[in-house]
Amino acid sequence: MNFGDFLTQLFSNLFNGNVIALLAGTLTATITGIGSAKGVSNVGTAMAGVLTEDPSKYGKLLLLQALPGTQGIYGLMTWFILMVRMGYLGGNPVTLTMVQGFLVLAACLPMMVVGYKSALLQARVATSGVMLVGKRPESQAQAVVMAAMVETYAIFALLTSMMTIFFII
Repeated sequence: MNFGDFLTQLFSNLFNGNVIALLAGTLTATITGIGSAKGVSNVGTAMAGVLTEDPSKYGKLLLLQALPGTQGIYGLMTWFILMVRMGYLGGNPVTLTMVQGFLVLAACLPMMVVGYKSALLQARVATSGVMLVGKRPESQAQAVVMAAMVETYAIFALLTSMMTIFFII
């Protein structure tokens, strides 16, 4: 076997539909997880500032910190659904063509991109909500609703990615 044949064989073994789809699912869980970790961290930092002044507000603020973490959960759900649909969690893996692999990658993009960005944007709104509740504790419900509005788009992205995966596989 010459070097060109070796590279061709290596490339075809490394890059097939299954590998591309697995990479897409793994990137979705990873990227949304990074966005959620950043978001939860940012809100937690603001929360710590408020709690130094009034530790009794912890219960009112905790939900605001948790909200940006949901996008990471949605990314993990997308990965899980993909693993189930591909048969890796059921014991009977399917074989995807390159086209199907790239279609799965395209299907994961809504959750990957919107999940990451919405976690960061939701954290920004939740951080403002932390400041609001710090000054006016009776405004907790309004602060949570404002932050939860950003969640809507992450849910739309989750539904888009999952329904497209169901259509492809």
